[in-house]
Amino acid sequence: MELLIVGTLEGQIGAASKIAISQGGHVSLADNEDAALEVLRSGKAIELVMIDVKLDVYKFIQSLESERINVLVVACGVANDPTLAVKAIKAGAKEYIPLPPDAELIGAVLAAATRENHALIYGDKKTEAVLKMAKQIAPSEASVLLTGASGTGKEIFSRFIHDNSKRANKKFVAVNCAAIPETLLESELFGYEKGAFTGAVARRIGKFEEASDGTLLLDEISEMDIGIQAKLLRAIQEKEIDRIGGKAPIKVNTRIIATSNRNLDEAVKNGAFRQDLYYRLNVVNIHIPALKDRPGDIVVLAKHFVKKYSELNDLPMKAMTQAAENKLLNYLWPGNVRELENTIHRAVLLSTGEQIEADAIILDDADSIINKAEAKTAEKEITAASSFGNTLASMERNLIIDTLKHTLGNRTVAAQILGISIRTLRNKLKQYEAEGYEVSADNQ
Repeated sequence: MELLIVGTLEGQIGAASKIAISQGGHVSLADNEDAALEVLRSGKAIELVMIDVKLDVYKFIQSLESERINVLVVACGVANDPTLAVKAIKAGAKEYIPLPPDAELIGAVLAAATRENHALIYGDKKTEAVLKMAKQIAPSEASVLLTGASGTGKEIFSRFIHDNSKRANKKFVAVNCAAIPETLLESELFGYEKGAFTGAVARRIGKFEEASDGTLLLDEISEMDIGIQAKLLRAIQEKEIDRIGGKAPIKVNTRIIATSNRNLDEAVKNGAFRQDLYYRLNVVNIHIPALKDRPGDIVVLAKHFVKKYSELNDLPMKAMTQAAENKLLNYLWPGNVRELENTIHRAVLLSTGEQIEADAIILDDADSIINKAEAKTAEKEITAASSFGNTLASMERNLIIDTLKHTLGNRTVAAQILGISIRTLRNKLKQYEAEGYEVSADNQ
């Protein structure tokens, strides 16, 4: 654990550092917010920042967000100053540590920072098979492509690969290619020199350098612009990058894990993704099944989230009733694990009894397995009943009139949908009007 202490901590820097080191942490120091940003920009593998609450915590966290520096921040201050503590938490600090520091509390914060959101919980055989493969290939240097629908937990699986690799004691750096504007992604990946462009007030180390000797996760790589793909390919092939505004290439030793929720084969065929880059990334492909296809994970994950959000909201831990569990199992989970986590968080907050009842599990009934099956059966029955005894001519008439209603009377669009000429459509509609059927007015 790499720890950065910012400010004087009311003269308690020595005590806090000693405790952190005794807990296995490595400590760096910065006098103020600007000095701390310089340390973080340099690519040093800081995982936790402890900042003096008397500094401008809000401005510091805003700077981190604007520069997309992902690090956990906790505020420290004297215990008798609750106003500053509340202000720091509202500014975005994850925790408040009172001074003088308590060894047990700092130890707990360091442990929480290490494991935060990295838990891989499962109970299904399909997930077990995926993890077995991931563990098998983890020690290699091969690039890995993780595919699967949004919300299946691809980043968690990528961290599992890193944690079981020879690089486990080095840094894991994640970049969401879909969340960063195209114009900024190049500087995010490769960094820049001071003065390289307007606003480049200091040198910034890119994610490739930051993750050197470790692992770089390129999340949702299918969203990366084709121009940057060429530079990424060179970085992977040559193991060197060029900072924007730099004068010489920089050697890097970075293992790549990429994820995509889109079909990259199709993206290659459509010209949206480079084939040579695809081959470089797809040395090992691991597909993460949708949550509905690994039902053995559902209740196990739900119980994990109950514990997590009960502790987070300082609420008593409750068991789920069998009815609540059944409700979870009878749902298709279109949003996958992310939707399950949100559902359980809400259930923990809404539950009023001694257990989490089924009525606290709020789901979209349209995505219930039972309702889907019933709807499909009913649809078949309705279709069969409505078709029985109908002539081909009447079915054709119903189709044409319904299509015209769907297009709000636009006959040109209706003809295109039906695959007939506009002249044929007009003749049919003229016939139906003569037979006494109501036809939508021409609205083209």
